[in-house]
Amino acid sequence: MVLHFALKLDPREFCDPNMTMYISNLTSSYIDKSNEPTIVSSTTIMFVLAGLFFSLNLFSGISDVSAILDPKVRLFLSSALSLFLPVMSYLFSEAKNARNTTTTSSSSTTTTVADLSLTAGLILVWMLLVELLRKKVDEIRMRGHSSTIQRAGRVVWLGNLVFFNIKSVGRKAVFSILWILCATKVAQRFVFTEVGKRSYAHGKNASVLTSYMAQMLEREEHQAERHQAVQDGDELLKRCKYIVMGENKLVKKATADGYEFFFPTNDDGVITVGKVWELPETGSQHKEIQHLKRICLSFALFKLLRRRFEHQPAMSDEEARDCRKFLLNGLYGQRRKEDAHVLFQVMNDEVNFLSEYYHSVIPVVFASPFFLIANYFLLPIVVTVLCLMSIILCGNGDVGYAFKSLGRDNYTLQHGVSKIVRCLLAKALDNKAPAFFSLVDLSITAFLFIIFFYEEIWEFVVFLLSNWFMVSVLCSFRAKYDWPRSPTFGGAFRRLLWLRSRMSHAPLRVKQFSMLNLRWPPHLPLFSPLFLAIRTEGVPNSLKQSIMDCLVEHDRHPNNTPLTKGTSALEKHKIPQHHALREACTSDSAAEVILTLHIATSILEAKCAPPSNKNEDVRMVAIKLSNYCAYLVAFHPELLPDNKEKAEDVFEAMKKELKDMLGCRVYFLSSKSTRVEKMMKAVEDESNKQQETSTEDESNKQQETSTAVQIRDIEVETPGHSEQDNKKTEAAAGKSDGSKVVLNGAKLGKLLMDEVDPEAVWKLLADVWTELIVYVAPSNDEERVKGHEEVLVQGGEFITVLWALTTHIGVARPPPQTKQSTPGP
Repeated sequence: MVLHFALKLDPREFCDPNMTMYISNLTSSYIDKSNEPTIVSSTTIMFVLAGLFFSLNLFSGISDVSAILDPKVRLFLSSALSLFLPVMSYLFSEAKNARNTTTTSSSSTTTTVADLSLTAGLILVWMLLVELLRKKVDEIRMRGHSSTIQRAGRVVWLGNLVFFNIKSVGRKAVFSILWILCATKVAQRFVFTEVGKRSYAHGKNASVLTSYMAQMLEREEHQAERHQAVQDGDELLKRCKYIVMGENKLVKKATADGYEFFFPTNDDGVITVGKVWELPETGSQHKEIQHLKRICLSFALFKLLRRRFEHQPAMSDEEARDCRKFLLNGLYGQRRKEDAHVLFQVMNDEVNFLSEYYHSVIPVVFASPFFLIANYFLLPIVVTVLCLMSIILCGNGDVGYAFKSLGRDNYTLQHGVSKIVRCLLAKALDNKAPAFFSLVDLSITAFLFIIFFYEEIWEFVVFLLSNWFMVSVLCSFRAKYDWPRSPTFGGAFRRLLWLRSRMSHAPLRVKQFSMLNLRWPPHLPLFSPLFLAIRTEGVPNSLKQSIMDCLVEHDRHPNNTPLTKGTSALEKHKIPQHHALREACTSDSAAEVILTLHIATSILEAKCAPPSNKNEDVRMVAIKLSNYCAYLVAFHPELLPDNKEKAEDVFEAMKKELKDMLGCRVYFLSSKSTRVEKMMKAVEDESNKQQETSTEDESNKQQETSTAVQIRDIEVETPGHSEQDNKKTEAAAGKSDGSKVVLNGAKLGKLLMDEVDPEAVWKLLADVWTELIVYVAPSNDEERVKGHEEVLVQGGEFITVLWALTTHIGVARPPPQTKQSTPGP
């Protein structure tokens, strides 16, 4: 009440006669009860949409300069916007038919022109603004025009509403400007797609690099430097011929099996990794320049990895050997944690390039100084000229009349928004509900305009600070200037580096999920509460080094140490539980191995005290890899070596077994520690039951022995006897059906708890989990590649980073053993 009297305003002080007439027209739709459902529906829809767009932009802070949008947000907004145009078109038609005259006034005359009502015009403004904001959820694709054609159809429909329903010159000019902006966005997307498809640097890049790598490696074999002693570090990378930019300058002509090239020289403008690595690292921004060099390497590797998604031939052994040399001997030459961190950062940047190439909503793929000038400076000038021409055409060529009509026919432009707001606020505080609702409509419109301008500015900032633009700038000026001594380029470049250094870049992260944290309900059709149990943590350098050491060991003896599910790591350790771990790692199903070891690791984590600080790293490696592999089984079984359906069946069987073991109350409501105690009790009960069974079996065996002696002479071998043996064999082999994963994991966890040296146990588990994740990562079959492509929209997974690394260095799992079928009789 105090606030109401404090804001009490006299409407007569803020509303002159012309303003009163305009406000009357503006609020008439809320006074007319017959039109109330239409205007209330449109206002509600726009209020929700404006809130969504505003929240989306508010929380996309400067700390996450990304050109992709969260897929769940995109799915929701795309679904909402797909219904927006038909619904709002209907509401526009209702508002237009309800009131088809609008009074416009000026300081000297007052005329009545048959035109759209202010309500219908407001709805049309909303439709145009939402179409401008739609680009937030539209990916920039280079594989077709389906989405562009749909968007063009919407823009044509909006143009029909603008040019065939608005009669007054000033209003038509304003609406035509908004429509030209919408048409410009459609034309941009069409040009992006066409240029991308036809460019050797984008759409044709995969096939170009396939031919280039084969011919380049063949040429390198005949050069003497290839037979010199292998060098490490920077000297090795300075000889790398992988192309960063400029491959379009190499193509001589297309051939029957690829392309013929002009091979690069030192002054041809083609930038390779070796040329980038020769750049000096002087000045105060030494670390930033080093980081840019690695981004260029990531960009070159990204182009090579793109071939796996473009159905190009797989990487040859020669190419894998060459790439392995640069990554393992170059970046990871000194075998330190810092080197492992650098290598994984390069691979993570490569996956980010892949994600933004296939799922970007901002044209960072075309980033270059030329594109910056053409798209963000020249294009606005062209659009401005088109808007001026549209204003003149709306006035039938009379320039003076057209520009005067802008203020005469648009009261908002003539008197300003602030004056209208004060008048509406005064009337709203004077207990006039129509004025309040009109104020809400005006606020929604203002919010949409603010969001549109914010989007344009944000797109420019993301483009300017993206890795794509930095790579392009570095390569564009590499051969043209004495870098970085050029006062013009060097100064601008240093300022860009300074801006990037002030931003926080997200490190490589890994999802964490524990099977012992499963809560109710286990699954829902649309929204799975399992997602609530996922947390994301940074990948420690110790984990990166552990994986790299495993890969280096495999590279040293590729034939003697094939990838396994952990059995090779067991040979390094001598503990009594060796046989139990070996049995857990020998299942044909990787999902079973993961879940069994995960249960054991989780029990060990809950029941055993942490080791000394000296060995805390190995414990952290084991726990993080255990939780991440469990996350893969639960949420991304398509990325595992198993058949997806098999992995899903193992997961469902594990949940059923866990529920039967714990009981409904403990399974749905208890904490992790309570579950572990219940599982330990189940293991003890199972052990006691087995002891009782073994005692009974011993006595039965003695009785059977005496009986067998009596009938030994008349015993005849029958098919039934062999069939009984077969059933026993099948029962023994049935341990891999996935129905005893929890019990086997709990037993293994108890055995590991009884080990007197917990530090040795954690070291053993860390090595086993490291080998297991390295076993899971590599894959060349199309189903796994498609799975990695699908998770790119979420920014990629840690397993995708490992997959990219193992693909480049040629690590592969041993081929599955083909089971021999037994011939029939």
